[in-house]
Amino acid sequence: MADEHLYIVTYDIADARRWRSVFKLMHGYGEWLQLSVFQCRLTRARSIDLRSRLLETIHHNEDHVMIVDVGLAEAIAPRIESIGKRAYRAVERIALVV
Repeated sequence: MADEHLYIVTYDIADARRWRSVFKLMHGYGEWLQLSVFQCRLTRARSIDLRSRLLETIHHNEDHVMIVDVGLAEAIAPRIESIGKRAYRAVERIALVV
């Protein structure tokens, strides 16, 4: 989709139960990169939905979420160096015929 942006979402959640809730929530919006980091390819509506659900889940005085808008997904080629056992792969949109 032409209006999708690529986001990097990181979070520091103080409580283990809330951390698991945020982790599960994030799986519905993007791909897991490492412990508390996801990359998401979202339309404006989906990004608003994600923010709303995160606001409902976290404790604002104890937890922290950072959402980095990298830019239009189709217009960027992220330059990321990945060292170690897990290679980085940018989220791609693939046509799926059902």
